[in-house]
Amino acid sequence: MDAARARNITTAATANADDRLARIAAAIAEPARARMLCSLLDGHARTSTELSVVAGIGASTASAHLARLQEDSLLRQLAQGRHRYYSLAGGEVAAALEALLVVAGVQRAPFVPNTPDRLREARTCYDHMAGALAVMLNDHFLAAGWLAEEDGAYVLSAEGETRFGELGLDMAALRAQRRRFACPCLDWSERRPHLGGALGAALLRLALQKGWVEQDLDSRALGVAPQGRRRMLAALGMPAQAPGAAPA
Repeated sequence: MDAARARNITTAATANADDRLARIAAAIAEPARARMLCSLLDGHARTSTELSVVAGIGASTASAHLARLQEDSLLRQLAQGRHRYYSLAGGEVAAALEALLVVAGVQRAPFVPNTPDRLREARTCYDHMAGALAVMLNDHFLAAGWLAEEDGAYVLSAEGETRFGELGLDMAALRAQRRRFACPCLDWSERRPHLGGALGAALLRLALQKGWVEQDLDSRALGVAPQGRRRMLAALGMPAQAPGAAPA
């Protein structure tokens, strides 16, 4: 390749990058879209209705803005039953927004759930555990390297295979079930994932059998006594006062 052709290719690539940057900047610069994006920096997914309220616009206008943000790879959509939630497309998007907020000198408001406390701490989500406790466990499994996200599902590492096996869970039997083995399930109250699938269901059964949690007789709430919490955290290799845990 001669020098002139190389320069032309470099110039074209630079122009494409500049055009792409300008388009992304334009997407963020629209005030309603900027408010939507910044509201998602706390890591909690939100519905289009919630984002329209955040942006102070109507539902149809919000849909158009969300479509633009998805088209520019700033947002991703997550389906959960009949509902559709939106979250930032990745850490790079969050980092860029955080940097812009530093320049702007603006602090963002924290996410405040309005779910009743009994249901927010721990409850069932069909046949697996949900709530703040379940999200905390899911975070631990990922941080400890027991699970890793891959193509919208969770895969088990060798460490995870060993640790879950030590708890008495039969991994081969769980994989043989006619359902997903393990997957992130977006939590209704926390708007962050908890563990679903066959593995999540098996973990809830184990927690009930061990007395770590107790099923409420007339609701989806799960009772979590201080002693049960301590024993569960110890069995899962977590500190007795794990981040996000209520004082024992």
